[in-house]
Amino acid sequence: MFPIAASELIQIFRNRLVLVTSFVIPVAVSAFFVRQHETFAAIGSLGYIAAIVMFTVAAFGLYATVVTTLASRRQNLFLKRLRSTAAGDAGIIAGLLLPATVLAVVQVAAILTALAAVAGEPANVVLLVVAVLTTLAMMVGLGLATAGVTNSPEHAQVTTLPVTLGVIAVASWVGITGTEDLTLLKRLLPGGAATELTVNAWNGGVAVTDSLLLLAPTLGWVVVAVALATRLFRWDPRH
Repeated sequence: MFPIAASELIQIFRNRLVLVTSFVIPVAVSAFFVRQHETFAAIGSLGYIAAIVMFTVAAFGLYATVVTTLASRRQNLFLKRLRSTAAGDAGIIAGLLLPATVLAVVQVAAILTALAAVAGEPANVVLLVVAVLTTLAMMVGLGLATAGVTNSPEHAQVTTLPVTLGVIAVASWVGITGTEDLTLLKRLLPGGAATELTVNAWNGGVAVTDSLLLLAPTLGWVVVAVALATRLFRWDPRH
């Protein structure tokens, strides 16, 4: 797994398009939200800013990179060649996705640390870490599922749009309006419960036990995404 991950990390830094779309743009957008935190906090809250930052990196950075990476490696037959080695299927997938996942964790941690420095620390750091990790797990799972219906890296620009824009729209909706109305719908949509958990973790004022219940919908999406990926994912090039 780790030799595959090391090779993939090199490929990421050699690909300018991936660097720009998956790392430069999310960081730039997140930096804008952090710099204008007072304005956006007035619209929602600091927790809302934290959620938007998290989903910007998770969607444009991690999710899009997962789909593009797997589609590219499938198209150039690299996936097929890896299966002829001693590495198992799970080790191959983990090795390919580990660099992007680690980079996403580092990005989110750095940006949220910057937000805490300029706007004040979150009420519950541990709960915030749980919210970030479960969100990233959900986006990796959705990336695996989307890769199953993506023919090429170019096709990924189309297939990733619904989820990318959808989770950010849901995060904005929940982060600004809360979940007092349409509670069940907002929590069941992908990103809704994770946004509420992030807001609670940053702003405080909600019992930890109540907030932990919000993990269920996000973990449910992880299960659904992995089930879809198991059914849809192909190792040979799609036509």
